[in-house]
Amino acid sequence: MQKLSHHSAAARLLHLLRQGLTPEKLALSIALGVGLSCFPVFGTTTILCVVAALAFRLNQPAIQIGNYLAFPLQLALFFPFLRLGERILHAPRMPLSPEQLLALAKSSPDKTARLLLAGQWHSIVGWLIVAPGIVVLATLLLRPLMRLMVARAQS
Repeated sequence: MQKLSHHSAAARLLHLLRQGLTPEKLALSIALGVGLSCFPVFGTTTILCVVAALAFRLNQPAIQIGNYLAFPLQLALFFPFLRLGERILHAPRMPLSPEQLLALAKSSPDKTARLLLAGQWHSIVGWLIVAPGIVVLATLLLRPLMRLMVARAQS
């Protein structure tokens, strides 16, 4: 897969702006891509972005640019989302050390599977609480930038 650089992302955004996409729609598309990129189920964010763009009539390339640029957030926020979900649901803390998980897997594979599924659910709950704020904040921060890009593209 080709890596998306910041320079090529900016060039693609300018191309989208020249196609008549409003700065507000572009900012929302990118922001939603950023928020969905944090979804804590690995391998699902591209599909989620496609569905969201179709449902809300947003720009597919722009939402995917946001998704790919913010991909590292998915990794960085997985455990904070897990811990937030555990706290919200008053669930016991999942052991995170590889040694603990391996020992549990050896002694009780079915319990380990249930624990991992519960952990995935807890991280989704944490994401559901935080993601709307990420999207709103990213939209507010991106709007002036997109307006500036429009002004520069028109001059």
